[in-house]
Amino acid sequence: MQELNIVRDSRINLKSTNKMTDPIADFLTRLRNAIKANHRVVEVPASNLKKEITKILFEQGYILNYKFIEGETPAGTIKIALKYDPVDRVNAIKDLKRVSRPGLRQYTGYKDMPRVLNGLGIAILSTSKGVMTNKKAAELKIGGEVLCYVY
Repeated sequence: MQELNIVRDSRINLKSTNKMTDPIADFLTRLRNAIKANHRVVEVPASNLKKEITKILFEQGYILNYKFIEGETPAGTIKIALKYDPVDRVNAIKDLKRVSRPGLRQYTGYKDMPRVLNGLGIAILSTSKGVMTNKKAAELKIGGEVLCYVY
């Protein structure tokens, strides 16, 4: 009887120590799923990188608003209000694509900066000067890791 309790306890501990391999892909997938389900608000676990990506999405007009909530988890959560067109109820974000991933990192120089949808979309880059769009990185003449495309 005691052996069964030990086995159950170890299983619970194993589940709680699970680590996510690609938190940015999880962030983008949660946004994608909320958009497909026509949700108004989506909550995602926070990290400094996700906070910066959220700020860029807000500055570029892809989301309506956001709020960083401290508490539940050590890093907190991000509450994102999705932006819909009031007339035909179409989301501002058509697609989110993860480019660089843990198994295959994608880097670009400022001369080879990607153009998303012929300049209508944005690429989000992680550079030595912080997280920024492809247009801002080209202005500053710096390259970096291409995190994702948004259009």
